[in-house]
Amino acid sequence: MSSIATVWSYRTWILNLTRRELTSRYKRSVLGWLWSLINPAATLAIYSVVFGVFLQVEPPVAGNGHTKVFAIYLFIGLVVWNFFNAVVNGAMTALQASGGMLNKVYFPPESPAIANMLSAMFQLMIESSILVVILFAVSNTSWTFLLLPFLLILLAFMSLGLGLFVSVYNIVYRDVAYLVGIFMQILFYLTPIIYPLSIVPEYVGPFPAQWMIAHLNPVAAFVDAARLLLYELVVPPPGEWLVLMLWSFGIFAIGWITFNRRAAVLIEEL
Repeated sequence: MSSIATVWSYRTWILNLTRRELTSRYKRSVLGWLWSLINPAATLAIYSVVFGVFLQVEPPVAGNGHTKVFAIYLFIGLVVWNFFNAVVNGAMTALQASGGMLNKVYFPPESPAIANMLSAMFQLMIESSILVVILFAVSNTSWTFLLLPFLLILLAFMSLGLGLFVSVYNIVYRDVAYLVGIFMQILFYLTPIIYPLSIVPEYVGPFPAQWMIAHLNPVAAFVDAARLLLYELVVPPPGEWLVLMLWSFGIFAIGWITFNRRAAVLIEEL
């Protein structure tokens, strides 16, 4: 099993993989890195029009006591989701894509997944910077912003763990990639990103729908914490931080252990 120390000793290799992925992402593109702004902006515009204008979803009042902009409320949720989605999907295919290198030279097989996560973090920094500028523009700011990096680190661990977990099964069963795609679509709509949790019925038939989304969906917990910090300008209670840490390190540990137990055998099949 690759230890954390072993992976750390290959940090230069991982950074080189990250740099290569970043430089090749928009290679031969006319607009280049502008696409890193255009893509999330287009998604934000579409959802804002459909759910904010047509369906008239009402966001809560922001922490400054007067701002009530659905696009900002939505943008915070999308920043969290986009990072989670990018890390999981990137890590899922990273092992398969690096099979040729793994059979020629040794490096921790987790390295490509970690490099993908660091690449996604770069995109996350761009989106988060734009979000913070917007929040300053509407005078909705507080010291709670300083806790955002800690929240995103927890999210990174959880996302990487899930990505490592599904990546080993994607080698054996190529259906996994399609199933994960469907799962992510379902999870997106089961996460209060384009709507507030308050509009979800308490019960759908015999199922406590609102409770299940709030307590059984880890992404929903991260979206809620991000909105508390950035939109409502309050610190999540200690119990919520404990839940976030349990989700984060629990899923990471399961993914890391599963990956290391199976990766050595699966590399031969690449």
